[in-house]
Amino acid sequence: MNVAHTLVVHPVNLEQENVLKAFFKTFKIRFEVTKENPYNKDFVDMVLQAENSIKQGNGRKVSSEEFDNLWK
Repeated sequence: MNVAHTLVVHPVNLEQENVLKAFFKTFKIRFEVTKENPYNKDFVDMVLQAENSIKQGNGRKVSSEEFDNLWK
């Protein structure tokens, strides 16, 4: 039986990763481990920089009316 689905799991620590690997091996489920980050590094850096800027008090509040007017 051939299944056309791919599952992506995101363990949050080494313990979870090891349990998942053991589970897959027990049930003879093929899997691969990749250390690729699906996000563009420049984009991540830009978001983190903006987040830090906001934490430092840079930025401004926008009313819902001002926000709505952006799309008109």
